[in-house]
Parts: sequence; C-alpha cells; structure tokens
Amino acid sequence: MSSETDGERYGFAFEHRLLRPMALLGIRPDTCGLVIASDELLVRFGPWRVRSPLDNVAGAEVSGPYSAWKAIGVHLSLADGGLTFGTSSEQGVCIRFHRPVPGSEPTGLLRHRGLTLTLADSPAAAERLQGMVSARR
Repeated sequence: MSSETDGERYGFAFEHRLLRPMALLGIRPDTCGLVIASDELLVRFGPWRVRSPLDNVAGAEVSGPYSAWKAIGVHLSLADGGLTFGTSSEQGVCIRFHRPVPGSEPTGLLRHRGLTLTLADSPAAAERLQGMVSARR
C-alpha cells in the first residue's frame, strides 16, 4: 500500500471565508488532499479518509459550480449515495467507482459509487484519472 505522501498530490481549493469554521472540524489545507499513487487513490479530508485501488476508478470529470449548502463540508447525496468533500462551491472533480467505497462514517457500512472533491486543480486531477482509466481499456 502507498502512503499519503507517495504519488501525485492535489490540494483542496479553500474559500477564504470558510478557513476558520472548517478548521474547527479539523479540515485545513494541511489535513486535506488527494494522492494518486502508483496503485491506489487516497483522499484525506480532515478526519475522513477514502482509499481505493486505481483499477476501481471507473471515470472522472470536472463538475460544478455548486450550491454552497450542497458542496461545503461532508455531504452524502440522497439521490445517488455519492459522497462530497467540499471546501469551495466553484468547481470539483467527480470520481466514479466500479465498486462502492467507504468513507462517510467510521464503520464502513455506507459505501459510495461516486466521490466529489473540490480541488484547487480539479481539471488536472480529472484529466489524470480519466487518462489512467482510458489506458486500461
């Protein structure tokens, strides 16, 4: 298994006005990020974590803008069961999985087919992940 420091790292895009309130939950620029390692995808969002083998990634695309109340913080979509880790309402990357992944609660019982992350460079992360998916075909 890879560590959170091995691989390509993408930080989150924090809206300045949200830095203080999110820090109270442990969500800060230094505790959040996406790492695309040689064999897996790792996401840290303060105390929340998502890990998945790269071969479980079905696709990725840029999405947004979002309504702030739907995108800021940790959100579970009632429509599709997707998970959002958000720090901005501007733009994000939506990652789809072949097999649902845990990440919203500590027991791992809830699993998610999609994960949206509001990264500082969402287009680059989406392009990198989609390129990896295309290379496997």
